[in-house]
Amino acid sequence: MIKMTFTVRPGQGEHSDFDLGDITCEGESGSVGSAGHVPDQGMMIYLSVPLLLDSLRPLLAGERKAVSFVGTGTSFRLDFRRDRKGVVAVSAKGTVLGRCGVEELTAAVLRPALRLEKEFASRLPAGGGASSDLTSSLERFRAASIT
Repeated sequence: MIKMTFTVRPGQGEHSDFDLGDITCEGESGSVGSAGHVPDQGMMIYLSVPLLLDSLRPLLAGERKAVSFVGTGTSFRLDFRRDRKGVVAVSAKGTVLGRCGVEELTAAVLRPALRLEKEFASRLPAGGGASSDLTSSLERFRAASIT
């Protein structure tokens, strides 16, 4: 079981492509998040979520056995390793947080990404790249998860 949460930090003033936010990943063996660390591990959330989606596509498609994700502007890192049976172990700092199938991981990442797009991306300034990056990464991620 894996559950991912993407949040935008409040009180940053006018919305911008570079708003800070946090990722939390929970599994049956533990959880990790970017919030509450010294030094701060918050990330540019609108740039980091598309990076996560794009990083996971080759793993979910079976093209790679392992991928790592490091958020934009942070040291927060998640590692994903797929075994021969298609079970993905999600780790942080060398500790496995949980294991799940490809479909479950796809849903665990897609749900909060769609929520982020729906609730926040429309507030971003026109002409910025973050909103279009999120939308196009979501389209590629969905297309890859269907095949």
